[in-house]
Amino acid sequence: MSLPRSDRSSRSSTASVRPERRGGLHALQAVLFVALASACAPGFAQAQSGWFCGPLENGYGPFDYRSTPYDKREIVERFHFTPQVRSLSKGASTTKIGGDIGYTLHAFPNHPQALDAMARLGRKLNTGHPPGARYTVECYFERAIRFTPDDPQVRILYAHFLTQAKRTSEAKRQLILAEQAAPTRADLLYNLGLGFVDVGDFDKALAYAHRAYAAGIEIPGLRNRLKRAGQWREAPKKP
Repeated sequence: MSLPRSDRSSRSSTASVRPERRGGLHALQAVLFVALASACAPGFAQAQSGWFCGPLENGYGPFDYRSTPYDKREIVERFHFTPQVRSLSKGASTTKIGGDIGYTLHAFPNHPQALDAMARLGRKLNTGHPPGARYTVECYFERAIRFTPDDPQVRILYAHFLTQAKRTSEAKRQLILAEQAAPTRADLLYNLGLGFVDVGDFDKALAYAHRAYAAGIEIPGLRNRLKRAGQWREAPKKP
């Protein structure tokens, strides 16, 4: 989840249209082209599923990042998801950083750091479709969810993307779906807590904060955000 570093845990019309030539493209085709282009905007990713966001089949993969051995991950990361790519400072195999991040996400659609990097790149460049990337930022989240719908980390990252886009109700829906995967890792509990703070559900945020800190998370960011909102309470002591 792309968060302050101190807070992180690691219509087209139905009217009849007469085709007319215009610059080698029929007017009807032009109407369809505009309709398709508008589908690129955030909010259309689910409708794009399996079509505009592309097939998941890839020359290498796709592989589930959670269960892929290190050597298979390293083959891609060493040449495409380098530290410079992660920090959005420089491309690796291309001058366009989006190309290297995209390559990584074609091999590992649910690669959490690559998803986060693609979202950060979109915000940095103020675009929904970073140069070099085959698809829109939101498409990469759609592809990850299509590939591994049970991965809570993908949904937490997508929720943060939606929050940044001020699509709060959609973000909350993703957090609820992440909950249904019953995550137990401390970092996921912590980031779920941050996500629920973002959407204003402080009861759930507090519950996840208690679980995350009990599981060993030491980062104070979630606690501090709840304190600033006047919502922090210590966990009840066990009898």
